[in-house]
Amino acid sequence: MLRFVLLLLVCANVLYGVWSQGWLAAVGLAPQNQSEPWRLAQQMRPETITLVQPAAPAPRPEAAAQPPVPERAPEPAPEAVPPARPQPSPAEPAQTPEPPAATAAPASAPPASTSAEAAPAAPPALCLQAGPFDEDQARTLRTALRNQEFPWESYELRVGEIPGRWMVYLGKFPSLEVLAQRRSELRARGLDTDRAGGSLEPGLSLGRFSTEEAATRELTRILRAGVRGARVVQERPASTVYTLQLPAVSSALQAKLKAIEPALAGKALRVCNKPDGKTDGKPENKSD
Repeated sequence: MLRFVLLLLVCANVLYGVWSQGWLAAVGLAPQNQSEPWRLAQQMRPETITLVQPAAPAPRPEAAAQPPVPERAPEPAPEAVPPARPQPSPAEPAQTPEPPAATAAPASAPPASTSAEAAPAAPPALCLQAGPFDEDQARTLRTALRNQEFPWESYELRVGEIPGRWMVYLGKFPSLEVLAQRRSELRARGLDTDRAGGSLEPGLSLGRFSTEEAATRELTRILRAGVRGARVVQERPASTVYTLQLPAVSSALQAKLKAIEPALAGKALRVCNKPDGKTDGKPENKSD
């Protein structure tokens, strides 16, 4: 079946090629000739066709809006002898023509740089600080700053930590005479002493240390040296302190400083101890 279909296709192609080449014209099976004479023969009423000239282009709007340029009048011929200028009469003084205003040189303005150099430089902002303050004092100071409407960016309450301190302590003695006697004995053993201070008086300090472990090691050494009655006490617990810092005190803030003096707890404002206006510690979170 497939061979029959292929054979039909081959035969059809052969017949189409023979017909398209005009080889069957003898039997009246040739394709229609499409040459130019046949096209002319197919025209219908060609005598009615006329040629039309193209219309002139319309002028542009801007060209039509311009007025016509008037013709220039011919210039008169120059006279041979110029007429004499009239002389002013004695009664009328001769008028001197004034120079045109356009020729007058404008007055030069002083350069802007001169006025800028003459302006005095603004004084540098002053950095002040006070402290340290404990928790209660910082709370009072914070309230005073808010009551005086200090801007939040104009001050800082910097938080610092004071570590605890331990002491190798000897005492309390019943009297100052007993204290002086024990001091003499300790000096004879080659041990340095100091006053205990505060609520530990009358007593002697055999050394102060930032950690309890260091104080315990020193106490062990002293006990081995034959000193009896010594012990380790905590002289000062660890605490949080605050430092008030005003990084840039303007004239408006200087007028408010006297109003917060009662909240400074007797601590005077002084110039910041570092060139960049910073102190040890970190700024307090003001949202608290």
